[in-house]
Amino acid sequence: MKRRVVITGTGIYSCIGKNLDQVTKSLYEGRSGIGIDRQRSSYGYRSPLTGIVERPYIKELINRHLRQSLPEEGEFAYMATREAFQTAGIDEDYLNSHEVGVIYGNDTSAQSVVEIHEIMREKRDSMLLGSGSAFRSMTSAVSMNLSTIFRLRGLNISVAAACASGSHAVGIGYMFVKNGMQDIMLCGGAQEVNFYSMAGFDGLSAFSLRIDEPTKASRPFDASRDGLVPSGGAASIILESEENAIRRGANILGEVIGYGFSSNGSSIQQASEEGSFRSMQRALEDAAIKAADVGYINAHATSTLQGDRCEAMALDRLFAECKTPVSSTKSMTGHECWMAGASEIIYSLLMMKHGFIAPNINFETPDPTAANLNITASTKEQKFDVFLSNSFGFGGTNSTIIIKKYKQ
Repeated sequence: MKRRVVITGTGIYSCIGKNLDQVTKSLYEGRSGIGIDRQRSSYGYRSPLTGIVERPYIKELINRHLRQSLPEEGEFAYMATREAFQTAGIDEDYLNSHEVGVIYGNDTSAQSVVEIHEIMREKRDSMLLGSGSAFRSMTSAVSMNLSTIFRLRGLNISVAAACASGSHAVGIGYMFVKNGMQDIMLCGGAQEVNFYSMAGFDGLSAFSLRIDEPTKASRPFDASRDGLVPSGGAASIILESEENAIRRGANILGEVIGYGFSSNGSSIQQASEEGSFRSMQRALEDAAIKAADVGYINAHATSTLQGDRCEAMALDRLFAECKTPVSSTKSMTGHECWMAGASEIIYSLLMMKHGFIAPNINFETPDPTAANLNITASTKEQKFDVFLSNSFGFGGTNSTIIIKKYKQ
């Protein structure tokens, strides 16, 4: 007997807001969080564009012993998770008396690795690195720190799947709860924004060079797009079995009904129409719904030439006849990379709750492959009960999540 899996808590820390209320306002207003990081230019980047995410002040929130193991993205994740547990109505006493698991998406901890290298090169003494350095530099830094800080005693693993990491974390968490292996899961994704973290991708010429107009640089599906804008932060989602949520009187925000995935099995850096299509098709099959039942699509669309084109063709095959509203919140946030799959679920949940569709800003001239899609270029007042969120990553990893408004 498969269990229904519901969402009872969400938390967000991003370039368009440090909490759910701020983010909702930004989404509705179509406000961009993209700006210029001058350090990137002096460091040798071609593009200094990035989502501007202020580092949180956590000194008064957790003790020094716990702080010293947190990398930048871990601090973002801590803030998002505090809010997620608060909205879920889960306090310290509950965490101490119930088993809660964590599965978090994260694929780098670049700054911590660089800092270790710099100290070793200068001092030639590993004893000067500090006791937290080893843990800050691990790919699993976020999940291990969240588990320790919040005293979580269930499943504790990380997902490293490039830009689909956050989405896969939610999808895998959904399967654990659905199959009765955990009652509650903390899922999400985190992405560092320091200038060390994205140099390699800048070297691939993946980033927009529209430096004179930062807020117009990210333009998914637009014919004049010239690359993505990197960004970051963290997003946390509390998944729970319906029975457990009802038993503790939780406020249910939505229900996860479908998880789809695929691998392109070809180029390590090129997108695939077929891979995108199979991921969405599998999610629809898992949800036992038709394409026409989906009321909104939050596209992966990062503002790259080939990536947007491949996704647009896959969306056209499945949804063009339905005229399903489509937008990419990356037009405002930039590409939040390892966190994007989780944050975009939260963005879509907020839209569903408040009855609007956030705009795909900077969409002026459609790319020919997107001409048949119903892309929402300005905020639209519209209620919907089901949404689909796509996340596709380097290495050809694809993930699709479908969520509906909860009905008992």
